[in-house]
Amino acid sequence: MATLRQRKNHREAIMTTLYEGMEGSGLPDASGATLREALEIPEQDLAAACTYLVGEGLVTVRWAHGDEAPATVMLTHEGIRLMEAAEEDRG
Repeated sequence: MATLRQRKNHREAIMTTLYEGMEGSGLPDASGATLREALEIPEQDLAAACTYLVGEGLVTVRWAHGDEAPATVMLTHEGIRLMEAAEEDRG
């Protein structure tokens, strides 16, 4: 089980990866496998982070493997707005 700090880091890393991915593809989504490999997050922790982010209205998830792993994760409009605000705050 991930610590609180690790869980927060996982969620932030997922949001950042999705947002930065928009620059290349123009789409605010990524496969669960891509996120898992890029961020080196265990599948169970990735699923938990995505479930949290869905609850906050920041991402949508298409689940695979009987709801055990995210097949596709996509930023919502609210998630994009949050990331844009964070980018503006960084200057």
